[in-house]
Parts: sequence; structure tokens; C-alpha cells
Amino acid sequence: MTHPTDHDPACIFCKIVAGQIPSRKVYEDDELLAFHDIAPWAPVHFLMVPKRHIASMAQVTEADQGWLGRMMTLAPRLALEQGCRPYPEGGFRIVVNTGLEGGQEVHHLHLHVMGGPRPWLKG
Repeated sequence: MTHPTDHDPACIFCKIVAGQIPSRKVYEDDELLAFHDIAPWAPVHFLMVPKRHIASMAQVTEADQGWLGRMMTLAPRLALEQGCRPYPEGGFRIVVNTGLEGGQEVHHLHLHVMGGPRPWLKG
């Protein structure tokens, strides 16, 4: 499926991807960007986004399996690198909010990766 746009000039995450808004990068490659959340809920809290603008998980298609799978397999490595303790005593949470009723505030698909000692503020 062709997505309607690869970049939304009004999207804060597209602006971060383009370097128009600074971020504390965790990881970057040709398709993905991971950066620290500006209002963390947990001791480790970063976001992973596709560089291409996709509004939400509801717009993902089979054509997106490659980069989406890479996000899911990259998350554990980055979580450990950012300070999460190893499984099973440690661990992390991956959250994807989708749509208004799902709690999505920024309409650019993103994964929250959160971990560290509990209790957390939220989640």
C-alpha cells in the first residue's frame, strides 16, 4: 500500500525526524528513529518512530512488516543499552497507543519503550 504522505509538515515527530526540532537520539537508521521521551513515565522511556509519516497502527499494512518487525526486535537491545535490567528480573514495556480512544496524542505511529525500577508514574 502506498501511504498518503511520507512527511506531514504539521507533525511534531516528522519535524524531529527532519531535524527541525532537537531530540536526544537513542538510535537512527534509514527507516527508523528512536529518541528519549520529553516527559518520561519511567526511568527508561524512549520512543521509536518510522521516519516515514504513518498516522497510527491502524494504517499499517503487510507492506510494513519489515520495518515494523525491526522496531520490535530492536527494542530489547535498545532497552538494555538505555539501562533496563535483563529479563526475567528486569524487563521493559512496549506500548502503542492507537486512535483517540486508544490514548494516542501524536498522530504519527510510535512505540513507547519503558522500563527501570518500579513504581512508575503511569503505566
